[in-house]
Amino acid sequence: MPSTSNNTSWPFFPIFILASVLVSIIIYQLDSFDPAHYPNHELTQPLPVPATKNGRMLQGSEFVGQGKLLGPEDILYDNELGVIYTGTSDGWIKRVTVNESVSDSVVTDWVNTGGRPLGLAMDTDNNGVIVADAHKGLLKISKDGSIEVLTEEAEGKKLMFTDGVEVAKDGKIYFTDASYKYGIEDFMWDILEGRPHGRLLSFDPITKITKVLVDQLYFSNGITISPDQDYLVFCETPMRRCRKYYIEGEKKGRLENFIELPAVPDNIHYDGNGHFVIASATEITTFWKLALKYPIVRKIAGMALKLAGPSILVGQKNGGIFIADLDGILISQYTDPQLQQITSGFTIGKYLYCGSFYLPYIIRLDLHKFSAH
Repeated sequence: MPSTSNNTSWPFFPIFILASVLVSIIIYQLDSFDPAHYPNHELTQPLPVPATKNGRMLQGSEFVGQGKLLGPEDILYDNELGVIYTGTSDGWIKRVTVNESVSDSVVTDWVNTGGRPLGLAMDTDNNGVIVADAHKGLLKISKDGSIEVLTEEAEGKKLMFTDGVEVAKDGKIYFTDASYKYGIEDFMWDILEGRPHGRLLSFDPITKITKVLVDQLYFSNGITISPDQDYLVFCETPMRRCRKYYIEGEKKGRLENFIELPAVPDNIHYDGNGHFVIASATEITTFWKLALKYPIVRKIAGMALKLAGPSILVGQKNGGIFIADLDGILISQYTDPQLQQITSGFTIGKYLYCGSFYLPYIIRLDLHKFSAH
């Protein structure tokens, strides 16, 4: 007699598949997370290609302060002392000596803010360090290490995610609040949600007044100032662009697109020689193309994030540094397939220094030996 085991079991599989699909649809519909559409129509240029590129920068890189720097997010160079300041995930602002040999570098604890220091800038006349602390707000740390909270809110809204900072020559401080809704621990939710919770702000150290210059920004991040001090350039990370905001002249108060990137930008610095140095966490991979275009992809990613944590979010590679001129033209790129979450770049002499949100060191690359071509 023929076996009937296959005949009695096979209907179970399509029923199981159908039931799984129905359950997934119900869970999807019941999930309260509701991502919005990004205004991708504002991105009018095709993904630009830098004129020159070093696509394997890790092959020539050195690691500064290895194991002594936990997520050195931003980099600030003090010309007078010859040291790098960087804020780490354990709340410390570290001082790192700049020596020809990496093995001679010395990392020392300077000040612990009790929060998460991100953007750093020198106060006027090297009178201290201004810190954008994701938890504590906008801080000033004097040369003796004392901490002063400059501002914690703007126009009735608390600074939830103080991120980038720059100081103009007249002493006015410009900074970003990446999100007034989400804190740094939940930054991915802000990007997945796709709503403009970011702000560009100013703080006047004389009047002590904090102003919102621009709101409705998409994860406003790093910020720098033009060499003529007439405009700011800041990054909108998920929109893969940097924007220009005029603070002086006939265009004062005007907002313009400055550069669109084939990557998501983080911090930006002016190098003093006619170039902006823009850090990138990842290139625009297939996942990010779909995620930034379709809210449904971000909702599914959010559901996965709830179940499995941040490790479920893949699709990041080729982080690194872009060099652009004052007209917003990409000149060169320094990247590597293994790099993710590169958050800052700064040139000191012949070296490019790169900070990161997660790595336990600062990356250093000799631009004379390993230039882009």
